[in-house]
Amino acid sequence: MHYYSTSNKQLKSKLKEAVIKGLAPERGLYMPASIPVLTRKSLESLREMELPAMAVTLAHVLFGEDIPEAELKRITEDAINFDTPLVEVEEGLYALELFHGPTLAFKDVGARFLARLLGYYTRELDEDIHVLVATSGDTGSAVANGFLDVDGIKVHVLYPSGGVTPLQEKQFTTLGNNISALEVEGNFDDCQRLVKEAFMDEDLAGRMKLSSANSINLARFLPQAFYYFRAWAQLEPGTRAFFSVPSGNYGNMTAGLVAREMGLPVHTFLSVNNLNDVVASYLLTGRFNPRPSTPTIANAMDVGDPSNFDRILDLFMQKHEWIREHMHGYSYSDREIREVIAEVYRKTGYLCDPHGATGYRAAQSYRKEHPELTGIFLETAHPAKFRETVEEVIGKTIEIPERLAVFSTREKQSVALKPEFKEFKKYLLQLA
Repeated sequence: MHYYSTSNKQLKSKLKEAVIKGLAPERGLYMPASIPVLTRKSLESLREMELPAMAVTLAHVLFGEDIPEAELKRITEDAINFDTPLVEVEEGLYALELFHGPTLAFKDVGARFLARLLGYYTRELDEDIHVLVATSGDTGSAVANGFLDVDGIKVHVLYPSGGVTPLQEKQFTTLGNNISALEVEGNFDDCQRLVKEAFMDEDLAGRMKLSSANSINLARFLPQAFYYFRAWAQLEPGTRAFFSVPSGNYGNMTAGLVAREMGLPVHTFLSVNNLNDVVASYLLTGRFNPRPSTPTIANAMDVGDPSNFDRILDLFMQKHEWIREHMHGYSYSDREIREVIAEVYRKTGYLCDPHGATGYRAAQSYRKEHPELTGIFLETAHPAKFRETVEEVIGKTIEIPERLAVFSTREKQSVALKPEFKEFKKYLLQLA
């Protein structure tokens, strides 16, 4: 299959080139030239599978033209060896728990798949690839742990100083080996801008091989379509459902929309923001106005200029009215998020993380208008990652899973960086 750039549809690349480059020329994002559609028989066969087996099947549908079947099966089975269960929180409303992977966040699916795919494509290269990733929370930990000790790959995680929770920070600043952490004096948008400027710098391109592990890399976001199918497969046949998706850089939402194009039966998607509501505003007005991000307790959604929105515009041919048919916008303040965490825990005993709480509230609101539909909200990270916020809200101490607790005693190692490309380029060239 070929992949084109959202900034130049005449540009065609094979999967290997798109994955290694990460970002297309002229700041474009790679998109598949065609999206395969599942037959009804193939779709129904997914009901008998948990996520690992389903991922192998769907990976073959998406990438089978470009990777030998045995290699693709090995990559997928090694990357996705956990499930994403659907948990009923109240009648007609389910949480899709995406935090059962190694770093307890939804990004384990895409990050682990990308790490192994990139390792496969680069194993015969005679020089290191430097993977750049900007994070506002869980991307850093998922990517760092996914790429840890992968030969020939050096990972550089850029994150906003003070903009991630202590446990999230420890998950990617304590690994060492081939993982480096850069603590940027700015916000997530600064980190993302530095990464994009690095890809556009011809001098850097001539002196070192760069790739990306953010959801701008198509092999990061496309595998996230797998767990939308897994959620559908856990519902009773004939159930009409919608997805409520907490959204930051919009890779997760784009993956859901791709799943819909592949034949996933879904009524609609709820696009849920915190105070960084540039997409919610677009859905209301038709005007997309990026702005500096605002720090919130739902930090993975603190994005003021979401990269993947270009892919959504591309999917719907830039037509606001078409996007409005499939996405409904919601946004919530920190106060409202805290109220939801407390309310859901008091009423049901279910503990939401701050991101999942926004998804719950939007799904609850939409169901009031459409009681005939079943709502699925995405629980994107384990609530223990936001221990300080959650414990303050519910007034109880929560148990920290061992996979998280092990990081708390490790020593943080990071490089301080001003949000200036000249300084970032200097850091990179020292490694060339």
